[in-house]
Amino acid sequence: MKRLLDWLLLNMAPALAALIIRAIHASCRCEILGRERVEALWQRDEAVILAFWHDQLLLMAQGYIGPGAQILISSSKDGELIARTMGHLGQKAVRGSSSRGGSAAFKQLLRLARQPFDLVITPDGPRGPRHQLKDGVIQLARLSGRPLVPLALVSSRGHRFSSWDRFLLPYPCSRLVYSYGEPLYCRRSDDPQLFRRRVEEALAANQRRAEARLESYGLSAV
Repeated sequence: MKRLLDWLLLNMAPALAALIIRAIHASCRCEILGRERVEALWQRDEAVILAFWHDQLLLMAQGYIGPGAQILISSSKDGELIARTMGHLGQKAVRGSSSRGGSAAFKQLLRLARQPFDLVITPDGPRGPRHQLKDGVIQLARLSGRPLVPLALVSSRGHRFSSWDRFLLPYPCSRLVYSYGEPLYCRRSDDPQLFRRRVEEALAANQRRAEARLESYGLSAV
């Protein structure tokens, strides 16, 4: 019975989840800030590293406007559900994390960095602490030479789960704001700790920018 339930969960739930994600997004009023920053990179055939916090994951595939991406997703069972859901949304996954399969996944990301894919990372995933940057994304930017672009999503209405990341479920008919930040570069000769602080500050500033846009409409981010 457990095998049957697991099979149903893995083979039916992702398609249903993708359908719900599309429906929620289609019902919302959406705005994308800073798209000209990242589009200028794509026009030069320069692939990027996109970084956003784990709690904003649910509708991020709908806010991605690039030519194609590979997303780092945990090798856990929950990660398998997320990876299959992302597949239904047209996104590919690299399996692994800082806690499970991290070394192999990082090496695979470095290999993929030689190809024309954007790479997507939630730098506080998969287990937190919430909104605390881990070293993987810093090393990936440093070793690949790719620009790191902060990305944020805020919603005017929604539910916050009691998980470690306070995962966000935007409600239908909300106002959503996606924000792409300024690209950040790290040379191999640069100090990783200084670059880390730059990334932390850029992620926070980009989050505030998205929240400020909601506030300009008289709304608050959930």
